[in-house]
Amino acid sequence: MRIAVFPGSFDPLTNGHLDIIKRGSYLFDELVVAVGVNTTKTTLFSTEEKVHLIEEAVSPLKNVRVVTTQGLTVDLFKKLGATTLIRGLRDEADYRYERQIAEMNHQLDSQVETIFLMARPQDTYVASSIIKEIAKMGGDISQFVPKNVSEPLKAKFK
Repeated sequence: MRIAVFPGSFDPLTNGHLDIIKRGSYLFDELVVAVGVNTTKTTLFSTEEKVHLIEEAVSPLKNVRVVTTQGLTVDLFKKLGATTLIRGLRDEADYRYERQIAEMNHQLDSQVETIFLMARPQDTYVASSIIKEIAKMGGDISQFVPKNVSEPLKAKFK
């Protein structure tokens, strides 16, 4: 069985993330969305909220599951028996950053392979931090996040 892991903070889940999840689910027998828990970082949504929102958004995808993770991604990779890490790329800056991470993961465990999926053109400028700023200022974020994320995101700033 070919298992892929798509790690991230998903604060919040965007349509770009969801597109990578859908595309990754077509490529692998199982796709595990790994919500990273970073105790040193302040997030808008709790880990439990993020897991719930992602699970709702991916519910039609029967080969996708959501887990939480704390620590090294390569450790989760081994624990799950994964064959591949999936990362999304929006632009050249993402590529440089993600390439360094992929190379380091491979150094930590030579079995770790990373594939990059390019963002669709409509998602290349979409970043969670920008979406949060738009929501904070009362802007319409409905075109950037899944339907089930839009209202909870707006509610965070009321």
